[in-house]
Amino acid sequence: MKFSCVHAVYFSPAGMTRHLCRLLAASLGERFQVPVRETDFTLPGNRKEVTVFSPEELVVFGSPTYAGKLPNKLLPFIQEGFQGNGAAAVSLVTFGNRSFDNSLAELTKCLTEDGFLPVAGGAFAVRHVFSDTLAKDRPDEKDLGELAAFGKAIGDFLEEKLSGSGDALSSGTVPGDVLSPVTVPGDADAPYYVPKGLDGEPKKFLKAVPKTDPALCDGCGTCASLCPMGSISKEDFQTVTGVCIKCHACVRGCPKGAKYFDDEAFLSHKAMLERDYTQRAENLWIVSR
Repeated sequence: MKFSCVHAVYFSPAGMTRHLCRLLAASLGERFQVPVRETDFTLPGNRKEVTVFSPEELVVFGSPTYAGKLPNKLLPFIQEGFQGNGAAAVSLVTFGNRSFDNSLAELTKCLTEDGFLPVAGGAFAVRHVFSDTLAKDRPDEKDLGELAAFGKAIGDFLEEKLSGSGDALSSGTVPGDVLSPVTVPGDADAPYYVPKGLDGEPKKFLKAVPKTDPALCDGCGTCASLCPMGSISKEDFQTVTGVCIKCHACVRGCPKGAKYFDDEAFLSHKAMLERDYTQRAENLWIVSR
């Protein structure tokens, strides 16, 4: 069997998941000497159609970790917006130095139910979107070295398993005929992590929305264009008209630094993370056997 392309698929409001997905997909594309294609479903306009894959494609599928799992508002689209048709896949999640908890297990389960064959899974620490200090330099050189090692291990595994299976286009061989699914740690059905504050008590900030400093905002509209939920008004950029998933795309993307959060519960949780999770979190990656 030979792959026809490597496909990078990702949800990435802050850009870190996109960065690692692209790097991993590029390394695999180079390994198998095939083109790399992308499906970015971060923005609402990119979540209107079902994306269909073929058994000859190798898919790197990435998502950030939100409260220890996949972003709950995106979960229905991840479950319904993709048809794997037996394509081999790599589950890739990023997390902000606390823990990926069960996000890798949940993504791997979703991909399996979507008809993919997950053959590898990885969780990589990146700068936390809430903080300028928590894992602020990650992914660093060590992380990128581990990502490269992950890509090499995936390539070695696939090359070994598929080298004798012939050309899928002529023989009818598909990944499921010769590959075994990967087993990753975690409980895909576990509840979401409950955020805590500096006092150790649970903090609820589901209704918190970004604020705008009118002295800094120049009305460029970048925040509205970046919101993955389409929740920032395009007529009044200071108004949030829908749900906010705290992805910080608007905060990180505002060229004037005009966006911020001032919700007390949210700020207490952020301060707790910066106090209690300063130790470097380790990455994890697993390839099937």
